[in-house]
Amino acid sequence: MLRHRKAKIVATLGPSSQTFDQILDLHEAGADVFRLNFSHGNHAQHRQTYEIIRSIEQKVKSPIAILADLQGPKLRIGQFTDGSIILSEGDRFILDTHDALGDSTRVYLPHPQLFQAIQTGIELLLDDGKIRLLVETISDHQIITRVITGGKLSNRKGVNVPGVTIPISAITEKDRHDLEFALDLGVDWVAISFVQRPEDVLEARDLIENRAKLVSKIEKPKAMEHLIDIIGLSDGVMVARGDLGVEMAPEEVPTAQKTIIRECREAGKPVIVATQMLDSMIQNPSPTRAEASDVATAIYDGVDAVMLSAESASGDFPKESVSMMNRIIRQVEQDPFYLNLVQVYRPSIRATIYDAMTSAARQVAQTIPIKAIVTFTETGNSTLREARERPKSAVVALTPNERTARMMNLYWGTLPIMCEPISSLAEMVRKASDKLVSNQVAQKGDHVIVLAGVPFGQQSGTNIMRILEIDSDYKDR
Repeated sequence: MLRHRKAKIVATLGPSSQTFDQILDLHEAGADVFRLNFSHGNHAQHRQTYEIIRSIEQKVKSPIAILADLQGPKLRIGQFTDGSIILSEGDRFILDTHDALGDSTRVYLPHPQLFQAIQTGIELLLDDGKIRLLVETISDHQIITRVITGGKLSNRKGVNVPGVTIPISAITEKDRHDLEFALDLGVDWVAISFVQRPEDVLEARDLIENRAKLVSKIEKPKAMEHLIDIIGLSDGVMVARGDLGVEMAPEEVPTAQKTIIRECREAGKPVIVATQMLDSMIQNPSPTRAEASDVATAIYDGVDAVMLSAESASGDFPKESVSMMNRIIRQVEQDPFYLNLVQVYRPSIRATIYDAMTSAARQVAQTIPIKAIVTFTETGNSTLREARERPKSAVVALTPNERTARMMNLYWGTLPIMCEPISSLAEMVRKASDKLVSNQVAQKGDHVIVLAGVPFGQQSGTNIMRILEIDSDYKDR
């Protein structure tokens, strides 16, 4: 089931999308990648979901990517005697190391790292920023604060510390257990949370050991200070706008989003925009006009994928949410100015054979009518470099590697197709033509560009480019 659109859709699975029929509906509505959220559910449930996706993959005879999203550290307060309290502006409130139930004057904070990291004069944000506390005094066992913004505060609400690097690993013991389970299942991508520094990404890479591709979620403003290094160490990046917006002023989030997208495109790494894209569709069958514009803006910026969270996982209209996102993407990509806007920013061409060949293919495709740019690939590297160019033509990735085919479902404009290994130029021409025609990507008389590496059967990198005219005898010119 090839998607003849450029941007991809990541759909989170959950209580509203856990059966074979429900997940098949989401795939048919437009989902290219399914996200397993390890903040919820247990291993048995995730295994069942994984097996359903793979059975759907067999049914539709097309590769499907699966992304395992690890929970990461969660900084939370303890519990209250009555379940909640009311804080008023100007109140004195203490966070301490005493694990007794809290009251209107104090609460347990089970994170000793915070007592070492924070300083007087900074703000603590509780419950996604709804409660704001100013730190006045710090000791080894107490953080004494003054309430700036009050309200109701209940058990186990989250704590955020803007502008401070928390000395804590991005990979918890739970994450290590979940990661090993997900890798044993065979997921294609793994997303890590709470990334603050390049060291967080390196730790995750050591644990993954090339068994899956790694996505770093940018949800802490501190990560923006090391953005280029984090992108360079990652296989992909997610703009986690919900968490990012807790510690960052609302007016700063759009600029941060565009910066992350631009730097990912420069590096040639896939970028996903996530969180609250069609939030109102959790309870309504259609989005607000602002939400539709939000999705469209991300597509015009040239993102590889947009993501649905609660909309498809626990909302009342999961299929409708995917269908709506699919319709918005298609509408944007039909705009005659879409590619002009996507290509306003052009990544710099590096002095490599990969970039020379993929850039040349894009330029040829803009000069003469080219139906598709075909990459023969074992690893997906040449396909990713071509997708970085954001060409007008579809990027068809032919690979004998099932894992590579699944993984490439996250790449912009890429149609991954399984193909037997090739051993000669004549076989390359024949199989490219055969796959394009049988998958209804091209037909007799169409011109296509083929990129491959010789000698065949080796990871030699892209070093040849051919322009083919498809006809019934699969002859090339």
